[in-house]
Amino acid sequence: MGSAEFEVLVRSRYSVRKFEERSLDRATIGRILEAGRLAPTAKNLQPQRILVLDEEGALAKLDACTKCRFGAPAALLVCYDKDVCWTRDRFDKKPSGEIDAAIVTTHMMLEAAALGVGTTWVMHFDPAAVRREFLLPEAYEPVAVLIMGYPAPDAAPSPTHAEKKPMETLVAYNRF
Repeated sequence: MGSAEFEVLVRSRYSVRKFEERSLDRATIGRILEAGRLAPTAKNLQPQRILVLDEEGALAKLDACTKCRFGAPAALLVCYDKDVCWTRDRFDKKPSGEIDAAIVTTHMMLEAAALGVGTTWVMHFDPAAVRREFLLPEAYEPVAVLIMGYPAPDAAPSPTHAEKKPMETLVAYNRF
C-alpha cells in the first residue's frame, strides 16, 4: 500500500454504527488479529490479551456491559496484562499497557477497514461487568471493545466525522 492509498484509507474510515446481519468468518477475524499481533508494544512485551466475541452467547454478555454494540456480529475485547506490560520504573512508574492496547486496537481497526470490515472503537462499557461476564483474570485490564462487521448499505459517518480542528491548534513546532 502506497502513501496515497493509506491516506484514502484513513480519510474514508469511520465509526460504523449500522451493520449487515452477515457474520465475519474466522479467516477475516484472523487477519485482523494478526495486524494486532504485529503492532509495536513497549519493549515488545506484547501485553495485549484479546477475546474474540462472535457467538450469540458471548455477544449477549457484551450487551450486558455496553449499549454500544449497534448490532455488530463480532467484537474484540482488548485488554492488557498488568503483570506483563513494561513500566517506566526509573521515573514515574507509568505502565505501558493501556498505550500498547491502544496501538494494537488501532492496527486492527485499520486492517479491518482495509478488508472492508467496519468497526467502532467502544470505550463506553462497564469494566466491572466486563470482568464479571468474561471472567477476566485480575491482571487483565480491559481497554477497548472493537465492534466489527460489514457496514449496512445505508451506514454513514456521524455528522461530525469530517470536522477536524486546524493543524496549528493541534501541533506546535519547537515552541515551549
